[in-house]
Amino acid sequence: MTKKSVGIIINPIAGIGGRVGLKGSDGEETLEKALSLGGKPESAARTKRALDGLAPIKDELDVYTYGGDMGETLLSSAGFLTKIVGRADKEKTSADDTIKAAKAMREAGVDLILFAGGDGTARNIYEAVGTDVPVIGIPAGVKIHSAVYATNPENAGVVARDYLEGQIDTLEESEVMDIDEDLFRQGIVRAKLYGYMTVPVSGGRLQRMKDGSGDEDDRGGMAAHIVDRMKDDVLYIIGPGSTTRSIMEDMELPNTLLGVDVVKNRQLVAADVTEAELWELLSDPKQKAVIVVTIIGGQGYLFGRGNQQISPRIIRRVGIDNIIVASTPTKLVGLLGKPLLVDTGDAELDQELNGYVEVVLGYGHTSIYSVAN
Repeated sequence: MTKKSVGIIINPIAGIGGRVGLKGSDGEETLEKALSLGGKPESAARTKRALDGLAPIKDELDVYTYGGDMGETLLSSAGFLTKIVGRADKEKTSADDTIKAAKAMREAGVDLILFAGGDGTARNIYEAVGTDVPVIGIPAGVKIHSAVYATNPENAGVVARDYLEGQIDTLEESEVMDIDEDLFRQGIVRAKLYGYMTVPVSGGRLQRMKDGSGDEDDRGGMAAHIVDRMKDDVLYIIGPGSTTRSIMEDMELPNTLLGVDVVKNRQLVAADVTEAELWELLSDPKQKAVIVVTIIGGQGYLFGRGNQQISPRIIRRVGIDNIIVASTPTKLVGLLGKPLLVDTGDAELDQELNGYVEVVLGYGHTSIYSVAN
């Protein structure tokens, strides 16, 4: 094939706030708090999974990246020869570094930019390149509303390789969305469209923009169905979202709209827990537990978008047979037959979660729906 070039940018702190319940990673104060709580970045490991898809053609590519943790370190360890277009001025990288990296890659004439991060990172890339350079996002952030991201890191690598090899020759414009993290942490979701970037048309390997629609009447019936069937002495881990909030409201309990709450015997045990706090609550091997999650409207994610506190080890401890999926019919219909998605960060667990799951849609109303990663 004609030699192609790809720019690779990693936001080193992307996803650091997820496991510790901070609902994002934007801002110096949030970063410091996440680190103090034991938060760990997700982006390098997720980028490595995407790079596995490019590895077979790495010798046929000109690979551009930024110095240190923004790409150079990981690419070197993975055996990629790179051209370094710049380095961050400080030890801790910032949005300005992402913008500078993307601008340098645009000026170098790369055919594609593959970047790892969340919605904030997508905004930075958009500011730098607009629609001038095709992009693919590797999902590594906490909140990922933008439609420029692949459904998981592996698919990011697959789409990148297909595009660079010429197997994909069509581009489309996809939304760059972000929300106000300060309001987000107060339980207020205010999303804004910042613009569009071009992405390869990939047959479903890129995610759709998040849709916040729902049906209040169905939520009430769904909540009552789940609450009426709760068992005594079992921990119920209630994931974030307005749909699951209705379960807490049915029990007349306070709730954390965008966090994870834990209930036992219809009483609140812990609110807005971190992953470590959840693990501690599950420390007794005799303690039975159930995870209750909802579907992200428009995208179909069960795990890996906004509920990173429910980590792979939490899911394994609880057991995949002890997961309740709650939704409204509107959300399910809005998927247009596409499967539910999982992106836990553990590829083996994602495979185990594949198959079919029962979705509670209303009181006495359930549906069997497919799950794929």
